[in-house]
Amino acid sequence: MATESFPRPIGTRRRFSALLTATALGVYLLLIVGATTSLTNAAASCSTWPTCHAPVDPLSQTELAIAWAHRLTAVVVGLLVAATAYAAAFGDASRRVRATIVAAAALYVVQVGVGAVTATIGPEAILPGLHLALGLVIFSGVVLALAWDLELATGSEDEDGIDSPEPLEEEVPSASERTLPASRLARARLTAFAYFQMMKPRLMWLLCLVAAAGMALAAGPGLEIATIIATLGGGVLAIGASGTFNHVLERDVDQKMSRTADRPLAVDLIPVRNALAFGAALTAASLAAFLSINRLAAALGLAAIVFYSVVYTLLLKPNTVQNTVIGGAAGALPALIGWAAVTNEIGWPGLALAGVIFLWTPAHFYNLALAYKNDYARGGFPMMPVVRGETVTRKHILYYIAATLVSSIALAWITDLGALYAGTVVIFGGIFLWAAVRLHFEQTEAAAFRSFHASNAFLGAVLVAILVDALAF
Repeated sequence: MATESFPRPIGTRRRFSALLTATALGVYLLLIVGATTSLTNAAASCSTWPTCHAPVDPLSQTELAIAWAHRLTAVVVGLLVAATAYAAAFGDASRRVRATIVAAAALYVVQVGVGAVTATIGPEAILPGLHLALGLVIFSGVVLALAWDLELATGSEDEDGIDSPEPLEEEVPSASERTLPASRLARARLTAFAYFQMMKPRLMWLLCLVAAAGMALAAGPGLEIATIIATLGGGVLAIGASGTFNHVLERDVDQKMSRTADRPLAVDLIPVRNALAFGAALTAASLAAFLSINRLAAALGLAAIVFYSVVYTLLLKPNTVQNTVIGGAAGALPALIGWAAVTNEIGWPGLALAGVIFLWTPAHFYNLALAYKNDYARGGFPMMPVVRGETVTRKHILYYIAATLVSSIALAWITDLGALYAGTVVIFGGIFLWAAVRLHFEQTEAAAFRSFHASNAFLGAVLVAILVDALAF
């Protein structure tokens, strides 16, 4: 990995990458603080610029503190942007990194001017939303520059990718026949656990949180217990049905992959006809639970089962490198189900939450694809690391993290979520981005799993924050 020279005190490319990361986090923090300032109307307590005069009304002290936080954050972030632009302009940054950072710095100056006009004259004096839009463009530019710089600093030009992946000629432990326990009770437990495994229980907690967040956004503190039970019960059954059909359809491929070779159908522990019947029963029970709420929730639940079981498993996963991206729709549907369960319609807040999940999915799953690259190649699945290599995959993780964070701001803007949500997104988004940057430098299975767990922590924490914010405040 070559060491490039940059102006002191940066010096090395690794330090320049660290500066870019800090700048990206700073710009994102500024976006969140700015959004909070707008949503709380704190800007009204400070109609002067660049400093704020003390308000006459004591009740405006909190809003004044928020306005001051926004402006002080803007000063610190401005220094970071200026330092990054200086290092890029006079260091050995690539042409596109240099151009993007310099353009972002120029836009930052424009954004400061727009902010000054908005503060002194009012938001109606200029195009509504322009200040936030400029911030989003600046943040996107900085993250793009970070991704390109890390690709240059840590990537490999001669990295092998498999254009048409076939099972690798590696020896994989075969699915040996199980010796069933002699006790009837032990056999019953083994069989029951096999059915439980087919339902993919590890996916349930997060997807149920997504549906719960959708319900909370729609109903607020008035959310009814009956709606919660029916929606989450139907969701668990729908996830179980999708997982069961996935086990059935991938049973032959599962035998070729070390991480799935011991699945119940791969080792013939459960007959296929029994698994199909079990999946059908779960589907029927799921639809019955959703129908007790409304038809739209039932239709969306059925769509989720069909999409994951047929569209993703049969059409996308084995045939296109974009399987993870498009397949993210399956994970996004619970957000719409939760919203529809309360409102019997599809609304913008539900769509915004679904958008966050959709964009988060590639940033989350590409880490797992990196960790199990060889396994997916054995199964013949055209995952991003198998087809385009690890360098491109790591770069795309950063792309989708940026998209996820931007969509999180859009969700706050649409739903008026408060400070708890904003703080959670900043803290856990920063951890997620930090883990992805470390992945670029370490390039190990452990680093991929660290980034994978950071993505889980980000979404889990954000969903809990939505629940608390929507139900308690």
